[in-house]
Amino acid sequence: MIQSMTGYAAGDRAVGDAAIHLELKSVNSRFLDLVFRAGEELRFLEMPLREALTARIQRGKLECRLNLVPHQTGVSRELTLDAGLLDQLGRLDLAVRSSLTDAAPLTVAEVLRWPGMLGDQSIDPVALQTECLALAAAVIDEFAASRRREGAKLAATILDRVARMRELVSRVGPMLPQALADYQQRLATKLREAVASLDEERIRQEVGVFAARIDVAEELARLSTHLDEVQRVVEKGGAVGKRLDFLMQELNREGNTLASKSVSADVTAIALDLKLLIEQMREQVQNLE
Repeated sequence: MIQSMTGYAAGDRAVGDAAIHLELKSVNSRFLDLVFRAGEELRFLEMPLREALTARIQRGKLECRLNLVPHQTGVSRELTLDAGLLDQLGRLDLAVRSSLTDAAPLTVAEVLRWPGMLGDQSIDPVALQTECLALAAAVIDEFAASRRREGAKLAATILDRVARMRELVSRVGPMLPQALADYQQRLATKLREAVASLDEERIRQEVGVFAARIDVAEELARLSTHLDEVQRVVEKGGAVGKRLDFLMQELNREGNTLASKSVSADVTAIALDLKLLIEQMREQVQNLE
């Protein structure tokens, strides 16, 4: 299926006395632009997450936010001292003061602030990575699903515009003979008025040159071909944004040529409607992966 470059998903997963919160959101971009935001305690997870994201996502400006949120239990946790560390610190304190008689003994506050004295409250990095990658798999699935849902809406909009353009293109061909006949009559009248002796053969030559200049059969054929390709690419799905963007340029070129060759107000109006529909499709295509 076609995917939009706009998407959002978030999720949480408990690990120890905390919860991992992962949030993904993206907007359109020419390439994959991944922005990673995480606390220092989670920085080691950036590369595994980048690999998981780049394996599933090809284009878009993607912001990944990763946080570790402590559980708010409302119950005070009883603090305990590390007896072995406390005994070791006491022996070191005595050894230092026996050599440096002027050294002050350790205070209670200094002992309590000593790293690890109140127990290790950190989460095992291996367990943290395992839980984080499991959460990432679920969140990326939901993120991709949100982009597919948005992509389906954009695809429906593009195909609707294609159908409307086909109807407009089909109306141009039958208009051309009458437009040429009207011009031939106007041109013949003007030429007779300007040069009384001008013969009918010269008039037919002038009309023939003009008819060749305003012939838009080739433009109509190319418009139909490009519309067929747009429909084929949309229905095929996948990463089609760049291909469709190129086709929008080609459609716009043919629309401009049709407008420049027009000798009929009706054909000009149709050409302008075509350009409007092309521009609407281009806006939708800019959001496709």
